[in-house]
Amino acid sequence: MTKAGQAFLDARDYLLRHRLDYDTAVREFRWPILPEFNWALDYFDAIAVANDAPALHIVDENGAEWVRSFAQMSRRSNQVANFLRARGVRRNDCVLLMIGNEVALWETLLAAMKLGAVISPASSLLTPADLQDRIDRGNIRHVIAAAAVTHKFDRVNGTFTKIVVGDDVSGWDSYAPSECSADAFEPDGPTRTTDPLLLYFTSGTTARPKMVLHTHQSYPVGHLSTLFYTGLRPGDRHWNISSPGWAKHAWSCFFTPWIAEATVFIYNYERFQPKQVLNALVTHRVTTICAPPTVWRMLMQEPLQDYRVSIREALSAGEPLNPEVIDQVRKAWGVSIRDGYGQTETTALVGNSPGQTIKAGSMGRPLVGCPIVLLDHDDQQTDEGELCVRLADGPINLTTGYHADEGRTAEAMRNGYYRTGDVARRDADGYVTFIGRADDVFKGG
Repeated sequence: MTKAGQAFLDARDYLLRHRLDYDTAVREFRWPILPEFNWALDYFDAIAVANDAPALHIVDENGAEWVRSFAQMSRRSNQVANFLRARGVRRNDCVLLMIGNEVALWETLLAAMKLGAVISPASSLLTPADLQDRIDRGNIRHVIAAAAVTHKFDRVNGTFTKIVVGDDVSGWDSYAPSECSADAFEPDGPTRTTDPLLLYFTSGTTARPKMVLHTHQSYPVGHLSTLFYTGLRPGDRHWNISSPGWAKHAWSCFFTPWIAEATVFIYNYERFQPKQVLNALVTHRVTTICAPPTVWRMLMQEPLQDYRVSIREALSAGEPLNPEVIDQVRKAWGVSIRDGYGQTETTALVGNSPGQTIKAGSMGRPLVGCPIVLLDHDDQQTDEGELCVRLADGPINLTTGYHADEGRTAEAMRNGYYRTGDVARRDADGYVTFIGRADDVFKGG
């Protein structure tokens, strides 16, 4: 393992040792300072050596299953990286990914990272107009898409490589030959932690989506805070119910589980059915689950006590969860659903970490490495105000800014704080409760 990889692993292991000791973890944790670091090469490939533990387990509702070990994912991502390099993907090129929850998505994410390419995940719900905007403003050089959505690019203008996953499509290169590529990969040079890695487009109601840029530091290293919030441990089987293309998918279906050396579990279905989801939890021995409040509320349609789940950690994010749902899950399964908070622009900032007292309605307390302050209109600290991150304390789990928009970046980072745009209240014990938006723009994630 490289020196940078070991420093990252040491920080990870510190949080695993102190996962139940909030005060010590927050007081003593320090972000690893890594001038050069490529998470896929320096960390993932290192832990994957001769590692036959399952890294990814995908199940379709029709019964089809795909299981890939850490060693297999390392080897396959090498092949895909060589395949993409042969098709012109270079360091700093922006690659739009529009792939569903299938093995190729995880292979491609790792491969693009190894190449030093910039990844722009895209939801399958995007329209041709949405895609045209992303191609233009994101300077997309390559598109990798599932066969079922390639038609959306028929009326999209631009010069970009087109690679299709699945059935052959006229005018598109097939992803399948990647299996014939060499399985040893050599990077073209070092990766600086300040190099761009991810380009997300947020949702908005009053303006075009903002382009949120993340680096090889802010997400791969920054998600150590999310690890602390989730409480994942090596060997866990983690199911995050989220769609590809959104930041939450990268949070909890890619970075955080593999930082913990846990299995990413995915269950694909056409239509959400509570009984089907609960049966999957039982059958596939899921130990940790994260789901939005809408999913938790729908699961209440079933008698939860009848399902003998293996759940140790239950999580929710996106909006406050009503206390009745939390109470029902606790009575049925003996676990408390823990809320958390973050944005596309950040990793997890606030959360109820494992083993801590949960206050009804609260999002929890500031997480490791997250210097949270509440500011009033005069930028004075207060018990109720805009939730902000103090930049002088050196948090690394933040976007570097909005791509090609210096004005918005300056506004969000003014006077030494990153401003979330969300208003919250903090009590005497440090617990933070969400109140609402400071403006009318919703930041997706």
